[in-house]
Amino acid sequence: MNHMHRWIRKTAALFAMPALAFGLAAAPAAHAQEKEITIAYQQIVDPWLVSISNGTFEKATGYKIKWRQFESGAKVATAVASGDVVIGVLGSSPMAAAVSQGLDLQLFWILDDINQAEAMVVRNGANINSPADLKGKKIGVPFVSTTHYHTMYALQQWGIKPTDVQVLNMQPNQIVAAWERGDIDAAYVWDPALAHIKQNGKVLITSGELSKKGKPTFDGIAVERKWGEAHADFMAKFVKVIADADAAYRQNPKAWTPDSAQVKAIVKMIGGKPEDIPAALALYAYPSAQQQASAEWLGGGKDSRAAKALKDTAEFLKSQQKIDAVKPDYSAFVTSRYVDAALKLK
Repeated sequence: MNHMHRWIRKTAALFAMPALAFGLAAAPAAHAQEKEITIAYQQIVDPWLVSISNGTFEKATGYKIKWRQFESGAKVATAVASGDVVIGVLGSSPMAAAVSQGLDLQLFWILDDINQAEAMVVRNGANINSPADLKGKKIGVPFVSTTHYHTMYALQQWGIKPTDVQVLNMQPNQIVAAWERGDIDAAYVWDPALAHIKQNGKVLITSGELSKKGKPTFDGIAVERKWGEAHADFMAKFVKVIADADAAYRQNPKAWTPDSAQVKAIVKMIGGKPEDIPAALALYAYPSAQQQASAEWLGGGKDSRAAKALKDTAEFLKSQQKIDAVKPDYSAFVTSRYVDAALKLK
């Protein structure tokens, strides 16, 4: 299970960088060949890794693709800003921060709806039987992450003021250690820390439940806008490969066993134990291309769920003094154009 920390990263700690860093984003570097591209992925368990592993993207697009693995959305945003990368995976918090600070990105695919993969757990023995019992208690959470965002939203839903609890900034490994010592009463985190603390605690609420209340968190794939617009044919074919990979999983998840070719391909790309992959995959939701094209995710302009989520996340980041300003509208940073085009491909 120790390998799992390499898979799932959620913090948006790109804020050590000057706020203007993204405003100074360079144009994408010129490539030696027109049909060469560098794409950033992260250590997140996802069906698309199978298509990366077996070269399906290259076959479908005719491009030579250099795949680079990053530890966080923060580092992906920095790579895009420098021109080293034109497409990359970003969580909703790092994406909101990057575009708020001047990076001209467009979210064009929802890699995953975080769903049940993040949850608030209360420790056995902490005498917390309902949300109201959290008052006066200590909650560990990595600040400026998707779980931090959902912690504050959950407290709001429950009518608990942030001053009524002690919300402590802890990385996942620190949460596990504090949990073992009994230093904290609750935590909102992801695997492997989540699986560990569940052994001596109970889930109070999940990100899936909070997302249904209108505050979704997700991992997405974004493209530098000008590059995407100039390579629309590539983008459509690229999206179709991802959609097909997700559909293959959704249609028969039971086939993704520890000894299956699919799970072996995922382990090859991001490491970890084959026996842990099926359960990790099942925690997320993978929206279909049709769902992504609708206002449920990318379609609908200002009414798109993704645009609203980015704005709301940006407002949260500003309240935490991690960004200077919130844009009036985030629909410019979300597009269903390439999903729409992919749906027309045979």
